[in-house]
Amino acid sequence: MSRAAASALAALLAACAPERQEAGPRAAAPYIAGEAIVMGDGARLPLRAWVPESPPRAAILGVHGLNDYGAAFAIPAASWTAAGVAVYAFDQRGFGAAPRPGIWPGRRTLVDDLDEAAAAVKALRPELPLYVAGVSMGGAVTAVALAEGKLAGIAGAILVAPAVWTREAMPAPQRALLWLAARIAPGLELSGRGLGIEPSDNSDMLRALARDPLVRKKTRVDALEGLVDLMDSAFDSTPRIAAPLLVLYGGNDQLVPSAPTAEAVCRLGAAARVGVYPEGYHMLLRGLRAGEVHADALAWIADPAAALPSGAEDAARRFFSCGGTGGAESRPARRAPPGPPRGRRGPAGCRRPAPAGPPPPGGLRMRFARRGRTPRARRMGRAAKIGGGNYGIVTSHAAVARPAG
Repeated sequence: MSRAAASALAALLAACAPERQEAGPRAAAPYIAGEAIVMGDGARLPLRAWVPESPPRAAILGVHGLNDYGAAFAIPAASWTAAGVAVYAFDQRGFGAAPRPGIWPGRRTLVDDLDEAAAAVKALRPELPLYVAGVSMGGAVTAVALAEGKLAGIAGAILVAPAVWTREAMPAPQRALLWLAARIAPGLELSGRGLGIEPSDNSDMLRALARDPLVRKKTRVDALEGLVDLMDSAFDSTPRIAAPLLVLYGGNDQLVPSAPTAEAVCRLGAAARVGVYPEGYHMLLRGLRAGEVHADALAWIADPAAALPSGAEDAARRFFSCGGTGGAESRPARRAPPGPPRGRRGPAGCRRPAPAGPPPPGGLRMRFARRGRTPRARRMGRAAKIGGGNYGIVTSHAAVARPAG
């Protein structure tokens, strides 16, 4: 390549660099003002609250998934407030009604925003033990925050289908194409139409999300790259999490593959508890069987040492061969290397699961073509086709890639 051509290419890549919305200087303490959390840099992030009629016994701060927003916790909040637990959830930057929707905030901003949101809720309700419940992308943000020693003073965290699908698990050509696409066409918005992915068995809920203008239906390529960076960090953070932790995963999850989830489970510390719901989908908190998930979370909050009433821990032991309950015997003392090829043993003898039925997505295969949908997806019609909420992970992955199944 000539020097002139190389210079032109470099200029093109510089002009098309991924866009981020970084936080400004955090010069003030965060606080809650009406229906918003005011961050230290002055940004106002919408806040929703569900509070029991009687004095609550605990509080949960919800952290939503990609392309979703704080209203994602409306369904579990109905169960949790009935049991005396107050629920708060905010729109993360770039999502819902928060500033600059669609523009990726960056890992640092997401993590620091969560830390400030938790501090603001804790200041509002200092008498209550506070738990953070992170869903999918929100689970990744929560994991990174915990590993960095943030979220001071919380009583524990619940990670629901945490996004731990790492770049290392993706084939090299796909990683290269993602990098190039994020620099040549970072603003290209892509959807997950026609992929046949089922994020939930609750079709009514999916249809409602499809109609909700605050749920993003398309994802920018540079946001996809940012998401993969975040998932890398979340996977790497798992051995460093010391806080009390409950990890919940659906056996039918078609968005976050079981293999990296199993490896992440095996790397968790002794304080971690893990439950698997064989009939559950990615959107565990809003599925048709979500009641047992809500009840397990409440039981863990009431007594972190007691067995989960649904028996999800027994299912985890069968699904994840490293035991499904965390513990020092389930992970090495040092940081584990990237996961081994499928079917081999991972850290500390943890074997990747071989789930029953159709396997979840295991890698990325670049394809812009339409994928045939399953009979169930056809029955769900536009709801399954458009998806919503945490379907955003597939929306963004699928934009330049089709999950291999």
